[in-house]
Amino acid sequence: MIRKILLPTILGILAYGFWISPDFKQIAAGVAIFLFGMLALEEGFKAFTGGLLENLLRRTTNKLWKSLSFGIVSTTIMQSSSLVSVITISFLSAGLIPLAAGIGIIFGTNLGTTTGAWLVAGFGLKVKISAYAMPMLVFGIILVFQKSRELKGIGYVLAGLGFLFLGIHHMKEGFDAFKDSIDLAQYAVAGYPGIFLFALLGLIATVVMQSSHATLVLIITALAAQQITYENALALAIGANIGTTITAIIGALSANVEGRRLAAAHLIFNVVTAFVAIALIYKLAIAVDSISAWLGIAETDYTLKLAVFHTLFNALGIVLMLPLIGKMVVFLEKTFQRRARTAAEPRFLNDAAFELGDTAIEAVRKETLHLYDNAFEIIASGLSLHGDEILSDRPLKDIVATSRKPITIDIDKEYNDTVKNLYAEIVGFIGEAQTSMTSEQAEELFELRAAGRDIVEAIKDTKHLQKNLSNYLNADNAEVRQEYDAIRCQVARVMRQLDDVRKEGEDSAAILSIDTLKLEIKESDNQFDHNLDGLVRKQLITPQMATSLMNDGSYAYDVSKHLIKMGEILFSTGSMAIREAERSLALDDEEMALLMEDDINNQAGANR
Repeated sequence: MIRKILLPTILGILAYGFWISPDFKQIAAGVAIFLFGMLALEEGFKAFTGGLLENLLRRTTNKLWKSLSFGIVSTTIMQSSSLVSVITISFLSAGLIPLAAGIGIIFGTNLGTTTGAWLVAGFGLKVKISAYAMPMLVFGIILVFQKSRELKGIGYVLAGLGFLFLGIHHMKEGFDAFKDSIDLAQYAVAGYPGIFLFALLGLIATVVMQSSHATLVLIITALAAQQITYENALALAIGANIGTTITAIIGALSANVEGRRLAAAHLIFNVVTAFVAIALIYKLAIAVDSISAWLGIAETDYTLKLAVFHTLFNALGIVLMLPLIGKMVVFLEKTFQRRARTAAEPRFLNDAAFELGDTAIEAVRKETLHLYDNAFEIIASGLSLHGDEILSDRPLKDIVATSRKPITIDIDKEYNDTVKNLYAEIVGFIGEAQTSMTSEQAEELFELRAAGRDIVEAIKDTKHLQKNLSNYLNADNAEVRQEYDAIRCQVARVMRQLDDVRKEGEDSAAILSIDTLKLEIKESDNQFDHNLDGLVRKQLITPQMATSLMNDGSYAYDVSKHLIKMGEILFSTGSMAIREAERSLALDDEEMALLMEDDINNQAGANR
């Protein structure tokens, strides 16, 4: 209901302002141009988030001071706390960073965003920045139309800066002209009533514009034109600080519980900081005077003093809240608890993960791991083995030899209940995500989709294998029972070794050890065929048994092959370049065949 009436109300107020004052048009146009510049700037920086920013963000999770520093530096460079907040929520939702690190980054963005006030007050109002805006716009727009992603990004950044400068110019000119007809300073309210009133106005303005930068520029230009008092400007800045959390809250609406926790942390920090600033506003104003004098800022330069105040109260908030991050994490985890999910429900796929290519890829990777975990139990049960036993340290031959009771499992039902829908969600997510990605990122998603397909194929092959395996699990014929045990042992060994590779993470040696596994299953398959020939010749098994073994041996080999192909993609978590290097070192089918041939020839020579 509120949303339905908000837009018409804003449009009505703007129309009334345009009608009563031509100068108001210039101020409003300045705000609009500034906001458009912010959008262009964010779009430009997004072009460079395909690796560099993500790698930096990953490295800021091990220590709190690094998280804080990342928030400060990234917001200072990009001049957009909103973009940094959205990126952080996206990474948090994808499980790439812990909550404490995300909170540290958000704290840092609050301090980093104060640099915008310094730039506007110290540079924007003292230099005719419109002269710089025009060349930036010209060069920026030319670059925007280039095919290169990097050139487009630079173009958007230049155009964004140009629009920002132009917006500031129009706001400044508008307020300068406005004061000749209407003196807004006469509506100033002194004391705490004025502080609370103007803090509320600052909050509302930021919520409407969804940009604390725009609100601060508006405050600074109005203050420079003496349209508001210094005291009321301080209150407006405090309100803008609270209002800036709206972007994080909106971003969290489409995020998982981790994203909502971070948005709540952002809100708590800004509200607490605001109330502390309001309570101590007069003492802080005295401190600002002292700091300004020490920095050589003129006593009447209220715009720069506002920048000092903005930095001071945000720094004070960090000092107060930083020691409480641990308790805040505990509180948020208790308040925002994860909803119990079924095995078939996605855990990492959400709209927040769409924001960046890398987070979308990581979300798909984690969800495909979830898919594999579901499939693992199905495949293990199809072998009449228990998953926890396969992953134990106990020798697989002993486990297989003592696991004689068939595990009753309807693989079709389990597949439909825990795998099919989840795989469909992954495929659908990939289809949506790839539209806004680079070709390299899209290729990674296609590989992950292929890994999911291998998981599904492994389950289907297990289903074919299960029927005869259950029948012969306790067969009177020792030879056929032994061969089926070998089949079970082979697949279980692949599952165990893949789990070892998974635990090693980014260890290239672990990934390359899959080559050894490939050779092992190929050798096992050859040995299986050799044994089968011997059993048939010696008439130790019936033709029906031989046929079943031939088919099921093939199914087992296919299960192993699909799982290994999946592992090569899913358990390699390094960069694209690293994975390409690993694959170049890995054996292909032709090289494996040559190795197998050499091995056979060597054995033949030894026998002679």
